[in-house]
Amino acid sequence: MKQPSQDAPHSLKWFLIRRFVIIMVFIFISEELLNMLYRFIIAPFLSQTMHIELSGITSGDGNLLLLILKLLLLSGASFLPDYMARLIQATVGKSLEADIGLGITSPLLEGVTSPVLIELYQVAVILIFLALLFVTLLPYIISAYWYYRTVSGKVSELLQLQREQKEEYDRQRNLLLSDIAHDIKTPITTVSGYARALADDMVDGEDKRKEYLQAIYAKSIRVDELISLLFEYVKLDSSGFELHKENADLGELLRENIALLYSDFEEKGMTLEIEIPEKEFPYEMDKIQMARAIGNILTNVVKHSGENINVRISLCTDEDGGYQISIADSGAPIDNLLAEHIFEPFSRGDKARSSRGGSGLGLSIAYKIVHMHGGELELKRECGDGFTKAFLISLS
Repeated sequence: MKQPSQDAPHSLKWFLIRRFVIIMVFIFISEELLNMLYRFIIAPFLSQTMHIELSGITSGDGNLLLLILKLLLLSGASFLPDYMARLIQATVGKSLEADIGLGITSPLLEGVTSPVLIELYQVAVILIFLALLFVTLLPYIISAYWYYRTVSGKVSELLQLQREQKEEYDRQRNLLLSDIAHDIKTPITTVSGYARALADDMVDGEDKRKEYLQAIYAKSIRVDELISLLFEYVKLDSSGFELHKENADLGELLRENIALLYSDFEEKGMTLEIEIPEKEFPYEMDKIQMARAIGNILTNVVKHSGENINVRISLCTDEDGGYQISIADSGAPIDNLLAEHIFEPFSRGDKARSSRGGSGLGLSIAYKIVHMHGGELELKRECGDGFTKAFLISLS
């Protein structure tokens, strides 16, 4: 059961950085193009068509944007405290006097006495300058709008993804709770029935009583195992849990776990092929948790692979200098549906629940532990040499 992803803020951060860089590049290029457009097209057009002679319309460095910013600063100074307003007006005013020498002369007005025509001409000039101002600000308007649209879309996408992940997490959690209740209820029902029969003296004969008591004991152990597995599974997901890593020999740890289950392998008539080189395999790990992961996989093989089969357990170094543990067997193959969900909790299906035992949590715990060590646990279904499946642990 995977918790909702916590990567959304990190993803959004880099998304915003990339978009900001794109906007800055766009504004820089647009500003340079507009300056060229003004110098080589607009200014000659105004001079030749409108007969408007402009001197120094841009600032001293030829930056039209800087000129507009100065004008805006001069206009907005009146909203500041009096002493600051006077300081800005004096400083910016002198700068504008040096930058701007704006003279509008036109032979079109020579001999024109109609105030209406003169006013129309002046309005046309004003509209032209307003259009120039709008064109100058257009890259910023476009950038702001595009930034708003892309960021809003990205945020909506991340929120939708988080909602879907939360819904899936809640669904899996509810399914997990349902499966836990199912697995605990079955042995508890048996214990309750047998205990009631014993309490009501409904069992005849000492042998029968011992059989009932043995069944009660076995079912109690089963519930205890399930609760212990559930505790381990939940503990791995808790925020306060941390691995206590130390440098240890992975080969020796693997041999110890095989030795612990050796009698179980013999009882099932399984033939072991152990391929662990007699050398040290140093690895920084939490020995208790890694031993639990390996032990859960070996226990799964013992319980669910059948009897009188071959089991091969190997440890080797991969091409990248990491380690690979392989636990393969020649037992019953795993069907496609179960293989897709084999590392999910309670992934056995109802048939397995009633006939083969097990909680379905062992492999889920192993999967979590391996991933917490930065490794990978996978199921390989085509192994060759008569082996039908193998669990592969890759550790870098």
